[in-house]
Amino acid sequence: MQNKTIQIYTDGACKSNPGPGGWGAVILHPDQLPLTINGGEINTTNNSMELMAVIKALENIQTNNNDIILYTDSKYIQNGITKWITNWKKNNWQSSQDTPVKNQSLWKRLDENAKKQNIQWEWVKGHAGNQWNEKADQLAREAIPKSDSSDSPKNEKLPLEDKNAIHIFTGVAFSTKSKQGTWAAYLRYKNHTKHISGTMENTSSNQMHILSATGGLQLIKKQYHIHMYTLSDYLKDGASIWINNWHRNDWTTKEGTPVKHKDLWIKLQNLTKLYKISWHLVSKQSLPEEITIAKNLAQQCLQKTG
Repeated sequence: MQNKTIQIYTDGACKSNPGPGGWGAVILHPDQLPLTINGGEINTTNNSMELMAVIKALENIQTNNNDIILYTDSKYIQNGITKWITNWKKNNWQSSQDTPVKNQSLWKRLDENAKKQNIQWEWVKGHAGNQWNEKADQLAREAIPKSDSSDSPKNEKLPLEDKNAIHIFTGVAFSTKSKQGTWAAYLRYKNHTKHISGTMENTSSNQMHILSATGGLQLIKKQYHIHMYTLSDYLKDGASIWINNWHRNDWTTKEGTPVKHKDLWIKLQNLTKLYKISWHLVSKQSLPEEITIAKNLAQQCLQKTG
């Protein structure tokens, strides 16, 4: 295997099947630390999550024509992409039983991403002690949405009780009519709190989310582990997954287009280099109190400027 080869391990998991499910992937770039990504859906299937794990991993690769070895413990994935998909496309996405191919939209999405790379598809036996397959399985299971029942602890995946870290909660408000936006960050360290907010004209919601994280980090003066909480997957994925690839590719996307909000992302990247930061995507169905505070601070700021 050449040093430039990227290795990817993916897995999916689902309770009840169908039911709540999760996907996970480990991406091993040469001479870099392992990159892990995961996500979940309320109502899905195991095969859908297997597909999503592969799709999300490939979409994370910001350049084309890479040599990739992709390991999956799903025969459905391996056979589907190496054998069945050719006939599916010839038959207008009908199966050999003349029924519509299941998960057709996901297979099409996977096919489009796979075409951009040079992929060697490898099957690996699940739960057989392979370090990275086990990690992908763990990530998938951790991402399965928890039950909404009253006896289920809320936000149990969030490290809200970590007393040795600074917790930054972000919030934004945006007027689609005036294109005016505001952002806020609410910081908590043990029993101490502080907050900051700001406003911008002719902006977008995505810009506000980046500024909320930047503003919060600018308040920190000492080296602490930081937990950053956001409602924006754009901010979380951008800061924790995409930004390093953008930087390597001279701030262009994998499609070759300039990264939007480049200056804001660079400013955020420079700040994130100073600290150990864990990024957390918060569920709208179970908001920490501090996220609500940050959102209210942003809303109050918008009302004052409106």
